[in-house]
Amino acid sequence: MTKKHTPVFVLLMLNVIFISSTRAYSTTHSSTVASKPNFVILIMDDMGWGDLGVFGEPNKETPNLDKMAADGMLFPDFYSANPLCSPSRAALMSGRLPIRNGFYTTNEEGRNAYTPQEIVGGIPDYEILLPELLQTNGYHNKIIGKWHLGQQSQYHPLKHGFNEWFGSPNCHFGPYDDKTTPNIPIYKDADMVGRYFEDFVINITTGESNLTQMYIQEATSFIEEQAQKEQPFFLYWAVDATHEPLYASQSFRGTSRRGLYGDAVRELDYGVGRILEALQNTGIDNNTLVFFTSDNGAATYAKTMGGSNGPFLCGKETTFEGGSREPTIAWWPSIISKGQVSRQIGSLMDFYSTFLDLAGIQPPSDRIIDGISLKDALLYGKNTDRPIFYYRGDLLMAVRVGQYKAHLWTWSNSWAEFQNGSGVDFCPGQDIVNVTTHNQVNHTSSPLLFDLGADPGEKYVIKPNSNAYKRHMPAILTVIENHLNNLIPGSPQLNLCDAAVMNWAPQGCEKLGRCLSVPPSNPYKCDWPH
Repeated sequence: MTKKHTPVFVLLMLNVIFISSTRAYSTTHSSTVASKPNFVILIMDDMGWGDLGVFGEPNKETPNLDKMAADGMLFPDFYSANPLCSPSRAALMSGRLPIRNGFYTTNEEGRNAYTPQEIVGGIPDYEILLPELLQTNGYHNKIIGKWHLGQQSQYHPLKHGFNEWFGSPNCHFGPYDDKTTPNIPIYKDADMVGRYFEDFVINITTGESNLTQMYIQEATSFIEEQAQKEQPFFLYWAVDATHEPLYASQSFRGTSRRGLYGDAVRELDYGVGRILEALQNTGIDNNTLVFFTSDNGAATYAKTMGGSNGPFLCGKETTFEGGSREPTIAWWPSIISKGQVSRQIGSLMDFYSTFLDLAGIQPPSDRIIDGISLKDALLYGKNTDRPIFYYRGDLLMAVRVGQYKAHLWTWSNSWAEFQNGSGVDFCPGQDIVNVTTHNQVNHTSSPLLFDLGADPGEKYVIKPNSNAYKRHMPAILTVIENHLNNLIPGSPQLNLCDAAVMNWAPQGCEKLGRCLSVPPSNPYKCDWPH
């Protein structure tokens, strides 16, 4: 079922949306889409929906992203497939929910899990990733930044469809002593070229680092090289300056009213401007679809050292809207008309289906693909009805159908972590009775229903005896039943940890004389507290 969305123009400087009732939705030269357009994903790390000026951030410190939105299409209803980094990115690459692609844990019910460097698992070979399909159809692919789908060599991006890589397999945590824990390596293609805090410096005291500038240069150089070769490409710019420990280069440090987090956002905004400029200067912008987004909601528990999720409830790690509603913009000059706001409910998994559709590549037919193609939304302004499933580990916590969302379970974080407000708080300043619970509360017998159109902050539970509940809940329960009845979970990849698989001796360390001693293997069950 499809339906057209309302056409709008966005006046960014005033942060006002004007609705045009006289202009029919149109695109420019949509019939000129090339057989192999280029694709760029600019994915941020822990950046929130409310961090962009176009989404209402009051300091208005993202001029390049705001202009990108003015020149393209805004997606206010766009989601990650998980409120945590690794499962979210695995879903993007596979087009499938983490429960299907194995990026979850069964160690405890309903717990988030990811890929620290002691994780044994990673992206399974049975998953057919987006870059693999693009590569076999003539695309040249590069990842810049954080991979996060497994640090052992068999899981690396060059084994899964990427031709080039500059970045790391894990988060930039540290510094470590290289004795009990090794520092995280940086790779140039297949080989390690150094480690965080040793060769690629992040000053923990000041937050200064040149990493974002390196990532910008890598991106613009790659674009220029592919343009010169007239080579179709996929660029995955997976930068991480807004993930703790935060960092920004000297020229951006101290320039934001929001502190170091804002400095990092301003530098990433600058980087987006440079990348779009490179596409324009090389004359390939009209043949390149660019998406800007984030991997999960802002880390609200970090308070002023984290981002903003705007009007939404809670943040990263939770299945409330703040955990997975992402700031998303599509940009494609000559194809997408300027100043559009799409009401399409989207997901990071949709990049998979959309890129394959636009490139004329058939998706795998032997498995369920959860992503839908956004081609009709981008080119013709037509929306497709689809549900959004909110998982926390192996547990389906909530479902959105249309603008209504039903919570089957609620949980922010445990009382042990929360410590009556003095510990870790996933929902600071947003305590909603019987909703932001510190125990895992089962509501499956009578799910909590919210109208996200009228109540985006999930503050007002719709009463079960109301007409709205009786009208919308049956349809949601049918969607849930169909989903669970047809679900075949993948083999969980995030159950086992082992110090022996950490980054002691990455490929290429022998060329640098930088290999560390590998301890004996001693696998154990990973502990996932959230």
